[in-house]
Amino acid sequence: MSDAGRPARVIVGLTGASGAVYGVRLLQRLKALGAQTHLVCTPAGLLNVHHELGLDREALSALAHQSHGIGEVGACIASGSFTVDAMVIAPCSVKTLAAVAHGFGDNLLTRAADVTLKERRRLVMMVRETPFNLAHLRNMTAVTEMGGIIFPPLPAFYHRPASIDELVADTVERAIELLALGVAAPKRWNGL
Repeated sequence: MSDAGRPARVIVGLTGASGAVYGVRLLQRLKALGAQTHLVCTPAGLLNVHHELGLDREALSALAHQSHGIGEVGACIASGSFTVDAMVIAPCSVKTLAAVAHGFGDNLLTRAADVTLKERRRLVMMVRETPFNLAHLRNMTAVTEMGGIIFPPLPAFYHRPASIDELVADTVERAIELLALGVAAPKRWNGL
């Protein structure tokens, strides 16, 4: 629940980086938590969702409360006057990272990220690339200096996960915790 008494409102962006499962799981988990989600998916993101998970545009859109086309720059989430609590880009390609780092709001996804930053709201970017080159690192630094959170989906192993599903689930919970909605349940380190 947001401070305004309405359900938490979260923008979820998916790009063409590998790791579509993170975006899909975030949509599923946020819905289960009662959050209102606004989905924006790049064409390469949709291609990746289909390749990695076998989902088409309709199935992906059904996971969100509202789905917006990448070219719909007049959508509600393109304006700071439309209140959202947070935004997450999962997975986030280095192309999208660069666009956000340089304020290049050329589509709805990068415009929504720009609005999130200018309104001083939470922006979590699950950057999926390795190894990083200097441009990637500088772009991550720029986004961090603007208030964004760079969160590459690196798995934790201290809870001894038995499956990839467990690794993904815990990473998704950690991302939700970073959205500061007060509803996440990641596995905690309690010491040895």
